[in-house]
Amino acid sequence: MTTFDDREKAFETKFRTDEELRFKVAARRDRLLGLWAAQQMGKSGADAEAYASELVSVDIDKAGEEEVVEKVGSDLRAAGKPIADHTVRARLHDFQLVAKQQIMTNMR
Repeated sequence: MTTFDDREKAFETKFRTDEELRFKVAARRDRLLGLWAAQQMGKSGADAEAYASELVSVDIDKAGEEEVVEKVGSDLRAAGKPIADHTVRARLHDFQLVAKQQIMTNMR
């Protein structure tokens, strides 16, 4: 193998690792947001877990955090707990940081 081949392989490996990390962080973030939203709606236990799992599926089916924000906002309004979308986005951002920290800690 040449140095170029080694570099190419290393780049591909890093790219794959970075994408896996991004996916894991996004899934954890969505789960945390789902648990928070479920709590706001008065759900707990299995109902809260089911809602959080549903939210993770939304982001997998339609990549991008906007669909997650829209779903949470819509569900909160339907439950009589109108929380502004910018508040949901702020919580999403907070949970992004928490999720990344949790994932990075588990990787060590």
